Amino acid sequence: MFVFVLNCGSSSFKYQLLDMSNEHRVAAGLVERIGMKDSVLTYEPAHGEKIKETADIADHEAAIKKVLNKLIDPRGGVIKSLSDIAAIGHRVVHGGEKFSGSVLITDAVIAALKENIPLAPLHNPPNITGIEAMQKALPGVPNVGVFDTSFHATMPPESYVYALPYEWYEKHHVRRYGFHGTSHRFVSERAAQILGIAKDDFNCITCHMGNGSSFTAVKNGKSYDTSMGMTPLEGLVMGTRCGDVDAGIPNYLAANVNMSFADIDNALNKKSGLLGVSGVSSDMRDLWKAAAEGNARAKLAIDVLRHRTLKYIGAYAIELGRVDAILFTGGIGENDIAFRASVVERLTTLGVKLNAEANNARGAEVVISSADSPIKVLVVPTNEELVIARDTRDIVAAR
Repeated sequence: MFVFVLNCGSSSFKYQLLDMSNEHRVAAGLVERIGMKDSVLTYEPAHGEKIKETADIADHEAAIKKVLNKLIDPRGGVIKSLSDIAAIGHRVVHGGEKFSGSVLITDAVIAALKENIPLAPLHNPPNITGIEAMQKALPGVPNVGVFDTSFHATMPPESYVYALPYEWYEKHHVRRYGFHGTSHRFVSERAAQILGIAKDDFNCITCHMGNGSSFTAVKNGKSYDTSMGMTPLEGLVMGTRCGDVDAGIPNYLAANVNMSFADIDNALNKKSGLLGVSGVSSDMRDLWKAAAEGNARAKLAIDVLRHRTLKYIGAYAIELGRVDAILFTGGIGENDIAFRASVVERLTTLGVKLNAEANNARGAEVVISSADSPIKVLVVPTNEELVIARDTRDIVAAR
């Protein structure tokens, strides 16, 4: 059974084709600059050469047709016919409170996704565009929506209710939703397997760290609390997002610095975080280099990120009561050896001990705590596409 996985943005999308008989990826790639001059299509079969082409691609429907043609091309394709694709799985950012799990896409589901657009105005519209484009390209093939928010649907009210007028929650759906759910779900389940602990008895803190970052307290295999909130702006310091700040700051800036709320929102999302503090970059590799050359603000940005990381790990450790493992994933979590070490070395209060030799790895699945560490620390490369493909397979098979 082949499942096509689509992660659709406003002018680009990532895709994978997976053979679910063995859960292997057979092709992957992305299309960028859709609707612009010189759109770029990248196609990489598992056993073949990577192809990168430039062409004018008018819209998502045209982009998807080009990708599908690559999959069946006699010269570099990986399937004989488009009829080999049994189902399509879509990453959908926001399910609101309507969806607590992955679902088969129907007209009613699409209508509900459109109702949720105010909760994710930048993400849900292109997700819907991708669904509708795939329905046109492969009519009759089932589509499944897998939500970033659904893993967090198990949070108790004390975790998701804000201390705001309660009618804001009742009438306007203002609450914590959380994101990166497919990543937190994958790495927590995989770590439980590695450590030989039953998923339903596994407590861990999952640290998804990249340009966007979020932590989740996983209790008995389920999300108990998470750092991102109603939007992906809350929580950790991120590449260009501020994370937790005083809610009074926007009003102060509007009243005293003559900034519009649109300008403030743009600054909090795109000009803050590591970039805002350092003035150098949102990329940790650039910050380490600048810090080594004596740039004090680059060093400060790293220190602020570490401080917030330790703060969340400590808080979630108290919330969980018992922590079996701390997991690092995402671009920073999987690859930044120095940052991981600087965090783990400060967790001695929890009894955590670092195995520096094991930590000297990038992008690998590895236990980086010492053998006698009571809380294990692991690096688990995430695989959100596989989660989407698995849910898609299971939902389609159960029809």
